[in-house]
Amino acid sequence: MHLPACTILTMGMILAAAPASAQTYDPNYPVCIQTYAFGGGRIDCSFTSLAQCAASASGRSAQCYNNPYFAQRDRKPSRQRGVD
Repeated sequence: MHLPACTILTMGMILAAAPASAQTYDPNYPVCIQTYAFGGGRIDCSFTSLAQCAASASGRSAQCYNNPYFAQRDRKPSRQRGVD
């Protein structure tokens, strides 16, 4: 009797759990915004600058940060001027 009760309880807990959504970081954009809300937040990496992200975050419970997975395009190294 104890085993069927535990099985039913376990199945109920599994079925009642809310599905989790995957949060992805878009490697094409250097800045992300994380918004906070009841029931969960969200991450959106679709900004080209911190200023653009800050304008979107203004007045909301959100913060902007550099995308940790941003893949920079191939750039030529800058030449340093100075002592030869």
